[in-house]
Amino acid sequence: MQNIKNIIFDYGNVIFLLDFQQLKEGWNRISISGPDAFFSHGVQHPIFDQFDKGHISEVEFRNFIREKSGKADLTDEEIDAAWNSLLLGVADGTHEVLAGLNQKYRTFLLSNINPIHYNFIMNYLKTEFGFENNDHLFEKTYYSHFVGLRKPDQAIFKKVLSENGLKAEETLFIDDIAENLEPAKALGLQTYLMKAPDTIQDFIKREGFL
Repeated sequence: MQNIKNIIFDYGNVIFLLDFQQLKEGWNRISISGPDAFFSHGVQHPIFDQFDKGHISEVEFRNFIREKSGKADLTDEEIDAAWNSLLLGVADGTHEVLAGLNQKYRTFLLSNINPIHYNFIMNYLKTEFGFENNDHLFEKTYYSHFVGLRKPDQAIFKKVLSENGLKAEETLFIDDIAENLEPAKALGLQTYLMKAPDTIQDFIKREGFL
């Protein structure tokens, strides 16, 4: 990794920790069959692509879950609890690392996300850290359901580069899903695949970014 001036971060499993086993258990609680094929690490039903891009509403998503589970009486709260069981939180010290990087590099957040997870995370940031959002940690944030694009669509990478005048060869993109790195590589970005037990804090320290 050479001549890095810009860093684009994925959010889930790079900054915000996820637990796919907890999600599997959440799906099981509401009778979703084949939970691993429905939504797991790097695998998801097409409904989630639509939800991530803002093409369907929360109401439409929850109604699909009721249909999928065969339980028409599932409450919104039960569905949200199952879906949000994936979300763990941000490790101590990670926000401080991001704040430090934001002073030295041009940093951006690029997240495949949906309204239910977004609302949960914003509430978590407010409750746990007193943050209104992530905006102070990055030059700009890109959430898929707001921009109508998601990774690995190359268009979302082109959007981030063009809107901010970034040179691809000076830009590092960090994600936890290999498929999402390919369009970034094709555009000339430098990339890093974040895999447990590695953490963003360890990576930043190891590579000497701070």
